[in-house]
Amino acid sequence: MLLNLLMGLPVIMLCLLLQAAFVALSLRQYVRVRNAHRKPDSLLWNTALLSLVLLLMLLGNFVQMGIWAALFMMLDEFDTFATALYFSGVTFATLGYGDIVMSERWRLLSPLEAANGILMFGVSTAVMTAAVMDVIKRHTPRSQQRPDD
Repeated sequence: MLLNLLMGLPVIMLCLLLQAAFVALSLRQYVRVRNAHRKPDSLLWNTALLSLVLLLMLLGNFVQMGIWAALFMMLDEFDTFATALYFSGVTFATLGYGDIVMSERWRLLSPLEAANGILMFGVSTAVMTAAVMDVIKRHTPRSQQRPDD
C-alpha cells in the first residue's frame, strides 16, 4: 500500500499542477478573446468562446489520463499504451468497467487515479460554470441585475 502511495502521489501532484496551468490558460484565453471581440452578443461567438474553454479543459484532462497511462506502462501493468490509456480513461472518469484490472501489487493506484479524476473534472466544471456565468452576466441588462452585482 505504501508503495502505491509513493508512486501515485507524485503523479497526483503533477496532475494538480497541470490542471492549474490549464485553468489559468483557459481563463486567460477566455478573457483575451472575449475582450478582443466587438460583438459579444453573438450566439455563435459565445458558443465558440465557451467551446474554447471546454476544449482546453478537456485537453488538460486527457493529458492527465496519458500521464497515468505512462505510469502504468512504466510499472509493466499493460502490454500496449492503448490498453493503458483505455484503463486510465475509464478509471479517471470513475466509470470502472472492470473489463481490465491491474495486478494485485498496483491495484490501489486505481482509486488514487479515480480520486484525482473526479477532482479534476470538478475543477473543469467550475471553470466552465464561471465562463457561462460571465456570458450570462454580460447579457443580462443592468436593470435586471441585483444591486450587489
